[in-house]
Amino acid sequence: MSDAAAESAADGGESTFTVVVAAVANLGIAVAKAVAGLVSGSSAMLSEAAHSVADTVTEVMLLTALKRSGKPADEAHPLGHGPERYIWALLASIATFVGGAVFSVYHGVHTLIAGEELGDPLVSYIVLGVAFLLEGYSLRTGVKQVRREASRLRVPDAYYLRHTPDTAVKAVVMEDSAALVGLLLAAGGLLGGQLTGSGVWDAIASCLIGLLLVYVAWVLGRSNAQLLIGRPLPAAMRSAVREELLSVPHIVDVLELTTLIQGPSEILIAAKIDFRDMATAEEVEWACDEAEDQLRERFPSVRRVYLDPTPGRSQRRRPGL
Repeated sequence: MSDAAAESAADGGESTFTVVVAAVANLGIAVAKAVAGLVSGSSAMLSEAAHSVADTVTEVMLLTALKRSGKPADEAHPLGHGPERYIWALLASIATFVGGAVFSVYHGVHTLIAGEELGDPLVSYIVLGVAFLLEGYSLRTGVKQVRREASRLRVPDAYYLRHTPDTAVKAVVMEDSAALVGLLLAAGGLLGGQLTGSGVWDAIASCLIGLLLVYVAWVLGRSNAQLLIGRPLPAAMRSAVREELLSVPHIVDVLELTTLIQGPSEILIAAKIDFRDMATAEEVEWACDEAEDQLRERFPSVRRVYLDPTPGRSQRRRPGL
């Protein structure tokens, strides 16, 4: 296995572990929340149950994305299956919106209009406490991966999370963070209902949980849509790629540079290159190989490099024209 393939497999394995931990935690939490919601009559708890069910469905889709996007390139898919992970991740964000946000807002509004009969909140408090610990552990797994990758790339954690093409990890971190906030909102709704005897607080908490999920679904959906359409490398990395190309002997100028993120560890680089006028065909071939080697060494995620020898503007001007 090549170094690039080994790195890709390692990254995929770590992301898979992160998603599996989140899926197992959410599945158990969803059942417990549903039981607690039925016992206590809490709208917020039922909304949290829907939240956890949506998260579980999301993780299943993310696991599907990780598996299908890892298939090697073939004749029918010469550039590989990397972008397929963003299709499944986009569907996962829709599942978060439909399965969690819509249900939570609807249930909260229905409770505000029709009211609710409050039951014993003790079971709900216990479930919320256990869920907080499990969600916290799941979030910790995702955050550790984010910190490790950000440290490797020498960028701030927040910058990496905002720009990472590994949307599986981004989804886990965002959904687990939202889950912790949602648990606090549900606890606040239970406490407000317990102190006032009114179900209004519980209904408001349910609506807020729904709005929180709308935000998470929108951020994740937008990130995956951008990557599906075709997102280039960040400006600083594009400048570094151009700098690396210009450092190769016989390369005079980079006339046009195109970069494309095809997956978390799959970057495509294509460029029109102006070579030294007196460079021989052998020297041009050597320079192309050297440029590719240097790019792969500096940016291990680079999988494909296409360089097109193109005369510069001055060479294209014909005398008398």
